[in-house]
Amino acid sequence: MGRSSRTSPKVAVLMGGPSAEREVSLSSGRECAAALRGEGFEVVELDAGPDLYARLHDIKPDVIFNALHGRWGEDGCVQGILEWMRIPYTHSGVLASALAMDKQRSKEAFRVAGLPVADSVIVPKVDVMAKHVMEPPYVVKPNNEGSSVGIYLVHEAANGPPQLSDDMPAQVMVEQYVAGRELTVTVMGDRALTVTEIMTDGWYDYDAKYKPGGSWHVLPAEIPTDIAKLCLGHALRAHQVLGCRGVSRTDFRWDEARGADGLVLLETNTQPGMTPTSLVPEQAEYRGMTFGQMCAWMVEDASCDR
Repeated sequence: MGRSSRTSPKVAVLMGGPSAEREVSLSSGRECAAALRGEGFEVVELDAGPDLYARLHDIKPDVIFNALHGRWGEDGCVQGILEWMRIPYTHSGVLASALAMDKQRSKEAFRVAGLPVADSVIVPKVDVMAKHVMEPPYVVKPNNEGSSVGIYLVHEAANGPPQLSDDMPAQVMVEQYVAGRELTVTVMGDRALTVTEIMTDGWYDYDAKYKPGGSWHVLPAEIPTDIAKLCLGHALRAHQVLGCRGVSRTDFRWDEARGADGLVLLETNTQPGMTPTSLVPEQAEYRGMTFGQMCAWMVEDASCDR
């Protein structure tokens, strides 16, 4: 759905919601709404709550810009409502969203496609706290949250198993820790944009991602050409394997001492952060597209049956 279909399409920007990433989503949503207004769209900002269906029925938008992050907005739930209402929307559809959000199942799809992933298992939280279920170092995290929410790094020298917080789910993912540099690639439509290296003084957790000075980006990443090509190819393949649409971002770890064998795909994010300084808009700008132009492209790419 593009601007040519009517003078000023009404775009509802979904943001906020009930997930652990609510505040990040509100930030993304406000920035995207402002950018879309700058591109000439009529925009309504909508904090997605239990009354979402009724609100959308009243607003009657032409397009949904999905700026939600985390569960409910990123896992196929909201996408199902929008399919039912037949409102064109941005980003990935029901199946791709659900599959990407489930880290273990998306890994299984990547592995079948020949993409390199770290070994991992899904185990009860109580077992993880009782003993090492994997030889350290390893990482413990929820299987279906994003943005480094609830990540525990268990070092080789750890005296015992991690004691997880009460808000961690009953079943968690335990994943082999992959040493190396943090790399990420945006896919936009059928094109992988470039490779960014994410630098941080410590673990790339929620604070490193979202607090000022927590991390910084090197764009394009200063890595060998063959590794950059592998990252771009793997990211596009991951996007296709999951059935993603619109924009996605795939994260990697690269152990440069092992060359190409040291590159591991961590996960694909179907609803990446969308402030002007986020990784995805930075890569789009590097390829000559302003933040407003990128948001407009996403609206014009919107559809049902994604």
